[in-house]
Amino acid sequence: MDTHTSLPLLRFLLLFVLNQIMTTTIANYTSICTLTPYPNLCNSLTTISQQTLVKNVVDLHAASLRVTLARVQEARSHIATKIKRSLLNKLERTAWIDCSELYEDTIHHLNRSIGATSTIDFHDAQTWLSAAIANQETCENGFRDFNLSVDHFRSSPFVGLTKFLSNSLAISKARVADNSDEIIGTNQRRKRRNHRRRYDFRDWAVAQSSDAPMKADIVVARDGTGDYMSISEALKSISKGRKGEGMERIVIYVKKGVYMENVEVKRSMKNIMMIGDGIDRTVVVASKSVQDGFTTFRSATVGVSGDGFVAIGMTFRNAAGAEKHQAVALRSSSDHSIFYKCSFEGYQDTLYVHSQRQFYRDCDIYGTVDFIFGDAASIFQNCNIYIRKPLPHQTNTVTAQGRKSPNENTGIVIQNSVITAASDLIPVQRLYSSYLGRPWKKYSRTVLIKCRIDGVVDPAGWSPWSGDFGLSTLYYAEYMNVGIGARTEARVNWPGFHVIGRAGEAGMFAVGNFYSGDQSWIAAAGVPFTAGV
Repeated sequence: MDTHTSLPLLRFLLLFVLNQIMTTTIANYTSICTLTPYPNLCNSLTTISQQTLVKNVVDLHAASLRVTLARVQEARSHIATKIKRSLLNKLERTAWIDCSELYEDTIHHLNRSIGATSTIDFHDAQTWLSAAIANQETCENGFRDFNLSVDHFRSSPFVGLTKFLSNSLAISKARVADNSDEIIGTNQRRKRRNHRRRYDFRDWAVAQSSDAPMKADIVVARDGTGDYMSISEALKSISKGRKGEGMERIVIYVKKGVYMENVEVKRSMKNIMMIGDGIDRTVVVASKSVQDGFTTFRSATVGVSGDGFVAIGMTFRNAAGAEKHQAVALRSSSDHSIFYKCSFEGYQDTLYVHSQRQFYRDCDIYGTVDFIFGDAASIFQNCNIYIRKPLPHQTNTVTAQGRKSPNENTGIVIQNSVITAASDLIPVQRLYSSYLGRPWKKYSRTVLIKCRIDGVVDPAGWSPWSGDFGLSTLYYAEYMNVGIGARTEARVNWPGFHVIGRAGEAGMFAVGNFYSGDQSWIAAAGVPFTAGV
């Protein structure tokens, strides 16, 4: 072949191939945009500046996250300006201060998501972006708690933030590749990393069954025999001396006693293990409530944000009483948080599973209205759930799950547990209606697997939130439950309600699958768990 004639042909072939590649990549990100809740907004990211053209899904993912981050940073600056203004009343200031913390947390989650490079990182990003959505909703809920206007969030810089966050979540989900080898390899690396931690619950069990001294870095004791007399003092000492991400677990032994304090485990306080002397022996109690001027978020007796938090053998109580309505005993926003042999006591909004991945084993939960609520990916195994006597004319609801987007990886899963009446409700349970849950948000998701459900639960099983809101978009399911209250013949006939007939479908909500195949963080703490159904 003549060289002069072959060069034009080669140029033609090269241009043809490049055109095919460009067409394919454009088709890829265009098809991704059609899967997002707001396709037009997604397509608008194809050119994010005069110099940068989005050419593929990787670019689209990065562009979406960075634009969303810029919007959140702008909103955070606006909130800071608001808080500085003297025109705010006490309730407004309280709500804005919550928003400041929540938006700061969202910036943290977005930065982590931008840094995602592997398949397992993208699974993590699903958790972080789901938490970002929960944060934004929680900010607005603080204003609703006080019947304040939420019009602030209908204008700049907040307008459109939900759309950006929802799209970023959908695009991130699309990037999750089906690469089991990479997932297994990453989980093995995580397992090796987690096993470097030198303490697990078995040390606690030995101390409980013998006179062996409790192994701990810090001892808290009300009687003055420890390093500190309050949990908050112990945490303050830790925050002063720890920096960085790769920290070993710190063990705080909280001796038996009643600790009357509000405790905050901040985001910077990672890998804290808090060990008590058992349910009703080590008790943390306070009484903040919405009625007393605290948002639901801030009413928590104990609030946990630092990742890797583990609590063993403790009672968390909000003593505000039923008449004070929303009053949280424990709130967790801690990723990979674990609660083993703990008790959570309150009435309305007892346990706030706010966000990220959480695991509860052999725990007791007491309450009345929406007393397990939030938008975490949370699993409860072998727990006792006690429905208490509510206020007159109140209806009991065990769960109120807050999934706002169909792409969130969140939900409440209750497995091998017991749902029954507490001692105060038993004599009068016929006077009150009790349900398994109601849809707090549009895509609310709650699944009960192999539980014993007593007759305290109404035959309909589930209650609406408001009219037909969420009834076709929620996912409520039951699988192989037993007991008078588990009969499904008279259950609600909502489009979103399911009686699961196959183990494979129920298995999607087991520990081995619901946490994207990663259960090493539970195993690393030595806490027992069931991987399947």
